[in-house]
Amino acid sequence: MCDDLYNLPSNPLLVVLSGPSGVGKDTVLAGLKKSTHRFHFVVTANTRPKRPDEVEGVDYHFVSKERFAEMINQNELLEHAVVYGDYKGIPKQQVRDALASGKDVLMRLDVQGAATVRRLVPEAVLIFLTAPSEEELVARLRARKTDPPDALQLRIAESRQEMKRAAEFDYVVINREGGMDQAVADVLAIVRAEHCRTHPRVVKL
Repeated sequence: MCDDLYNLPSNPLLVVLSGPSGVGKDTVLAGLKKSTHRFHFVVTANTRPKRPDEVEGVDYHFVSKERFAEMINQNELLEHAVVYGDYKGIPKQQVRDALASGKDVLMRLDVQGAATVRRLVPEAVLIFLTAPSEEELVARLRARKTDPPDALQLRIAESRQEMKRAAEFDYVVINREGGMDQAVADVLAIVRAEHCRTHPRVVKL
């Protein structure tokens, strides 16, 4: 890393991986978890029911809406939002503890949540993950078959709008079909480049 080579100060980064539904955020996140980079992967609190293939404390912290309301009232969340009728939020203390340990913190957020983090933490690094085209994004959403028809149409409409917000982010990474390894490599290259800045970002929460 550049900070080691040139004796520059090493400040941990707050990295946000975002993008519309269907671009493969979870797949790229899984690839990043296999890398040797010292990330802390934030586990989001979520009020939706756990899916059969998900693990509590790994994929999400699944909580009741009552508990989520308590977390909001006690200012325990860095950001929170309603996504398709359910609540998602980032536990603030988890992020603080990870940054204090010197690890880069990586969180996977929807586009709305990424905008909130940018407002609250201007020094966060925002990466927009996208498909090569809107047509391919829609095809991926249809192929997932996880939503009833009415919910699918809503998700497609919202994803199309979210595709237009790429310019709000610091970087764009294209996740091509079968190209997950390259997308992971691109994210890691961005993180390495950020650590080579002569004026490093300093995250304050």
